[in-house]
Amino acid sequence: MNKQDQQDHQNQQNSSERPRFRPVPWSGLETPADVELWIAEHNLSLQEHIAPHETGYGVCFTLDAGGEIYLHTTQDGALILDVTPEAEWVAPLIMAAANVADAPPGSIWVLPDDKLIQLMIGLSSLIASSILVVGHNFGRRRMGAAW
Repeated sequence: MNKQDQQDHQNQQNSSERPRFRPVPWSGLETPADVELWIAEHNLSLQEHIAPHETGYGVCFTLDAGGEIYLHTTQDGALILDVTPEAEWVAPLIMAAANVADAPPGSIWVLPDDKLIQLMIGLSSLIASSILVVGHNFGRRRMGAAW
């Protein structure tokens, strides 16, 4: 392999190893209008970057104090949160924002979509960054969901 072929091969490898999505530093959301703007921008990003055949898409929030929360919205109006074990500490906030009495037995929370604004305002000050995700299972095997 000549030097140019080696360079081309290296460039090809580097481009295939680059992450498809990159974390974005979080800017706090303080009002319902801020959240609605974020939702519109997030939906536009999903439309632009997620192919129709892809599943398990959503957003992952990395929390300042540790852990991640994966968020997916379903076609039928549910919010699916997959809270990593390192982020279980945020359960009381989710319960308060969603006005639910008990946390679910596992890491998967299913909430009505009308709780998104309250949830995002509550979580906003705890988020360090966000990133689009594809291929996350969002508890499908455990819940038997088909999204």
